[in-house]
Amino acid sequence: MGALSPVLRSERQAFIALLETLDPQQWTTPSLCAGWTVQDLAAHAAFAQSLRLHEMVTEAARARFGYNRMITETAVRWAERGTPAILERMRRNLRDEVTPPGLPLVLSVVDVTVHALDARKPLGLPRAVPREAFLPVARFLLRARWPSTIPLGGGPAERIAGLRLVADDIGWASGSGPDVRGTAETMLLVLSGRSVTAEELDGDGAPELLRRISAVPG
Repeated sequence: MGALSPVLRSERQAFIALLETLDPQQWTTPSLCAGWTVQDLAAHAAFAQSLRLHEMVTEAARARFGYNRMITETAVRWAERGTPAILERMRRNLRDEVTPPGLPLVLSVVDVTVHALDARKPLGLPRAVPREAFLPVARFLLRARWPSTIPLGGGPAERIAGLRLVADDIGWASGSGPDVRGTAETMLLVLSGRSVTAEELDGDGAPELLRRISAVPG
């Protein structure tokens, strides 16, 4: 499956291990994805990865070819199958190394790494992002262009233009300009269009980044 397959396997294992510990109330916790509970989020992570091409076309048509509409509607519908079915599908995806047909493997790494953060942060169950997962995800997000930027709320490169992001815990930096410092987790949240707080950032460029984030619609 390529050089990233061990990373994908490790991140999927970590996400499954997290979900297996959750009680019913935690499954209903709102995630960082607007309108989704942790259960909706997990359903998307489980079943979207295993869709075949003809199923993708069917779901797109059902959502009138609105990408975000399709993602939202399918996740909520799949979540109704229940947590045992969600976990079973995620375990099967891990065992069979399932990825969406015709798409680069790195997209699956991005999906599981970022969505795990979407669940972990509101649950208060942090896990340090491994450097080997962070690097390909950050690289992909920094290079993302339309239409892959639609679910990110715009292009990450434009959002951080003129700033230098620094992940102190893994020794990573990107860009030029005033520093914006934080953990690898915080940097991935910024790059993937999620909200962060002033307490999570440091550096001379932090106020400007927060201003830009707060100006993004939705």
